[in-house]
Amino acid sequence: MRLPTLLAVIFALLLLSIGPSRALSLPPSQEFTLDNGLTVLLTPKHDVPLVAASVVVRGGALVDPPGKEGSMQLLAELLGKGAGERDARAFVNAVADVGGELSFSASTEALHGQASFLADDAALMLELLSDALQRPALAQGEFDKLRERAIQSLAALKDGDPRALLDVYGNAWLFRDHPYGRPVHGSEASLAALTLDDLRALHRSRIGADRAILSLAGDFEPEAMRRAVTAVFGSWHKAEGEPPEVPTAVRPQGPRVLLVDKPGATQSYFWIGTLGAAAHDPASAGQDLVQTLFGGRFTSMLNAELRVKSGLTYGARAELERLSRPGAAAWYSFTRTDATERAIDLGLEVQERLHHQTVKEDDLQSARRYVIGQFAPEYETHGQIADALAMLALYGQPRERIERYTEEIAAVGPAAFAAARAVFPQGRDYAMVVIGDGEKIASTLSKYGPVTRMRITDPAFSPPPADGNRPTR
Repeated sequence: MRLPTLLAVIFALLLLSIGPSRALSLPPSQEFTLDNGLTVLLTPKHDVPLVAASVVVRGGALVDPPGKEGSMQLLAELLGKGAGERDARAFVNAVADVGGELSFSASTEALHGQASFLADDAALMLELLSDALQRPALAQGEFDKLRERAIQSLAALKDGDPRALLDVYGNAWLFRDHPYGRPVHGSEASLAALTLDDLRALHRSRIGADRAILSLAGDFEPEAMRRAVTAVFGSWHKAEGEPPEVPTAVRPQGPRVLLVDKPGATQSYFWIGTLGAAAHDPASAGQDLVQTLFGGRFTSMLNAELRVKSGLTYGARAELERLSRPGAAAWYSFTRTDATERAIDLGLEVQERLHHQTVKEDDLQSARRYVIGQFAPEYETHGQIADALAMLALYGQPRERIERYTEEIAAVGPAAFAAARAVFPQGRDYAMVVIGDGEKIASTLSKYGPVTRMRITDPAFSPPPADGNRPTR
């Protein structure tokens, strides 16, 4: 054996002999609450002269008015289009002129703001965040441009490669008549129904200090930062509307299939999911290892069968969405139209193998090392730390959730892994979405369960609740 090869083998053996990485330790934080209910987290970190902020406002798409889904996402985008004494151009220039970063977005359960500025410009960062959240311009011209762009973007995805919409259709189909089924970015129909007055009302009633968490990490002195935060956010009003109540959805009992007809499509895109786990699930470490082995990396079971061995696709993946209540646990892929049945069958075979095949210790150890190796880089920067602590606060979790994670991963054995597999679909209890040429694949799909059809050109992501929603074969 040549020397370089021998050294490589020795190095690999040394890596295998090393135990799990030591636990990740987050910098110490201070937490306080302003009189208006704003929760503030301060995490001094002096290694780089930067300050990062993460703002989380509870509610998100859950508070979108019925029929006007996408409201919170559009409002989030508008927050950065002028605020306080600055119009859209002046607001953007104020950020760019100091090399800062500031953005807003929405998710299912929250509105999010992220910012990163040099420490010397931290006062400007707080001013801009405060203006955007409390005094946004909400200008008609900016609203019109953003809404039109959002509608056109959805239409373009439907007309081209709809992969980015698979989980949108999937959640809408899995969570029928449940708040988690609402599309965060809205649909063509809901966006067209939106007015600027809707967003102004949403801002008044839903964006308030008592729903918000402000997390700051970086090069600052805690007492000085506390005074600065109190000065700019202390007069922020409380939200008027009631916080949303979210019930736990019901897992599919038996199969249901949605065919999204895209005439002339040369490929079929498919998504198979069920009700998964919540953010506070105590089995999350085991579930993460299951997700990794099943469809979370290039060498996963799904990708190995559907891409590497069979060549049916360029990729297959499994994902878990954890919210305050269980979100979707799903796997998805795509293939050419004439291989639709073969690819779905093969994926379902892998799904059953996941649930019935005993995991090998070598595979489990490989998954542990992969997850631990991917974990630490998620908490390197000031922004990552600020955001992580804000999300822990959003879901009422202690910082030990992060600091003990690698220990929990290392402790998952075969029995815990086997129990955690239940998070993914099993047997014929699933919701399936297939986007493809209905004329060529409709008869094939009937083998997987009762089929409901809609058109890709329909301006919504779920079938109407009238006669058109009856299963057809």
